[in-house]
Amino acid sequence: MIILQATKIERSFAGEVLFDNLSFQIDERDRIALVGKNGAGKSTFLKILVGEEEPTSGMIQKKRDLTLSYLAQDSRFESDNTIYDEMLQVFKDLRQTEKRLRDMELQMGELTGQALEQLIQTYDSLSEEFRLAGGFTYEADIRSILNGFKFDESMWQMKIAELSGGQNTRLALAKMLLEKPELLVLDEPTNHLDIETIAWLETYLSNYSGALILVSHDRYFLDKVATITLDLTKHSLDRYVGNYSQFVEQKEQKLLTEAKNYEKQQKEIAKLEEFVQKNIVRASTTKRAQSRRKQLEKMERLDKPDMGKKSAHIAFQADKVSGNIVLTVENAAIGYDNEVLAEPISLDVRKLQAVAIVGPNGIGKSTLIKSVMGQVPFIKGEAKLGANVEVGYYDQTQSKLTPQNTVLDELWNDFKLTPEVEIRNRLGAFLFSGDDVKKTVGMLSGGERARLLLAKLSMENNNFLILDEPTNHLDIDSKEVLESALIDFDGTLLFVSHDRYFINRVATHVLEISESGSRLYLGDYDYYQTKKTELAQPIEEAVTVVSAGNLDYQAQKESQKEQRKILRRIEQLEERIEAIDSELAQIQEEMLSINDAADLMKLQEDLEKKQEEQMNLLAEWEELSESV
Repeated sequence: MIILQATKIERSFAGEVLFDNLSFQIDERDRIALVGKNGAGKSTFLKILVGEEEPTSGMIQKKRDLTLSYLAQDSRFESDNTIYDEMLQVFKDLRQTEKRLRDMELQMGELTGQALEQLIQTYDSLSEEFRLAGGFTYEADIRSILNGFKFDESMWQMKIAELSGGQNTRLALAKMLLEKPELLVLDEPTNHLDIETIAWLETYLSNYSGALILVSHDRYFLDKVATITLDLTKHSLDRYVGNYSQFVEQKEQKLLTEAKNYEKQQKEIAKLEEFVQKNIVRASTTKRAQSRRKQLEKMERLDKPDMGKKSAHIAFQADKVSGNIVLTVENAAIGYDNEVLAEPISLDVRKLQAVAIVGPNGIGKSTLIKSVMGQVPFIKGEAKLGANVEVGYYDQTQSKLTPQNTVLDELWNDFKLTPEVEIRNRLGAFLFSGDDVKKTVGMLSGGERARLLLAKLSMENNNFLILDEPTNHLDIDSKEVLESALIDFDGTLLFVSHDRYFINRVATHVLEISESGSRLYLGDYDYYQTKKTELAQPIEEAVTVVSAGNLDYQAQKESQKEQRKILRRIEQLEERIEAIDSELAQIQEEMLSINDAADLMKLQEDLEKKQEEQMNLLAEWEELSESV
């Protein structure tokens, strides 16, 4: 059933069209992600849908009595209530019904006969309405939502006026979820949320009983929640069935098809026009030329596909090859002024690995990075760099930039021997062109400063990059270009990021930090989550494939024994695969220093044997991993 429909929506400002010709519909239980370039008008479009802004032209039709809640990026509400009392306001009518039921219960002790029977009938009917409306669960719902958004019971009596801006926005979203409207319209709902809360919200929205349309820069969140993706452009709103990753694949294929069709038609047009030009004045061929001219006039011309605005061209390259051991940290403690955040921390980073550091907010992820860089002393232990390791550092605070410098000077001051044309070309690759290079750093937006810092880093040509939240402030296009650049980087990576999609694409290992220390996982973010879930289960649950209730005691023991063997074999495979990584790197390093052809051939044979062994082990690892 359609609950909202938009027809030929246009929005213009002072005669300048932001978007036009936008039509779509929302059905019950739709999960819609609205995507588009920065500045395409996504937030404006949401405001038009909910009635906060009027379209320049077009029509929005809603189902009669549609209940709708809208979370803007800066949503706040003013209230003198405490957190818990504000949540109770959602159930005002239900609580009034509850009071009526309590009053009826008291009256029952005072009535007899016909009056009592009539009261009991009314009570039963009202009690059933109360039950169906969630009357017996609303307090549990409040507790669940508040805890999900990290408002524990110790905060419930806080006044809303005392909350920070981020807390207020989180509470606004919590209240909307309790209201359970038929349509949720959410603009950047993951702002101010940590990874754990976002994961909780993903699960909640995936099971939400109503429909939702949302805008978010968190691609992992969109993948988990959305089943339909709407791509907003200036003159269209294209609908794709699937989540964000599926949309990216489908759109790329669509653009390629459109480009081929456009090129094919252009060739056909050129051929027809050439025939007309050559033959229109010749008596013997003029009829055929006129026929071709009519064919041209009737032809429906295809628009040239919009391949999107220019993206940054980010690339990192190492001048030197590092040794196989890049960084080691053993049994270290991190923190400030003898206040330990996490201990013991151990880290062994090898050449060409990409290690993502994850953990709860405040546990010391950035502190570990700063300790490795020597900016914050380890409380215990130290970091040791390997041979020929040259470190490049991206600081999320962007403190390495000088606000008074122009964009051009910011690079040129650090690379004085580089010709100006090369500096300008590098800045152009990072989308600084023309008068942009004359802007002072202090005038730049967060995203522009991030691109400038990455441009500086790309000129250093280090072989070990340490990055602290490199995707902060970047739009989705720039994030994806950065991901591709880091995947192609011929060096080693150690980075902190809250962007799970980014971690999935870039990381080969995940280091989890907690109060009790660190644990390394071989794989991307999804693998880390899966493995962590398995490790959290009791060993009997983790290793038993079939229900214990269907097996006798001896069979249970045999099944568990077999599964333990499989788990041990998986661990052995993971260790051997990592060891081969090191051996391959060592062989490749030797090949760089040898000129003798026979020796090179021998090393090439060894390399191929190791690669084949690794492929076989990976195949066995995948097969066994699926069986547990």
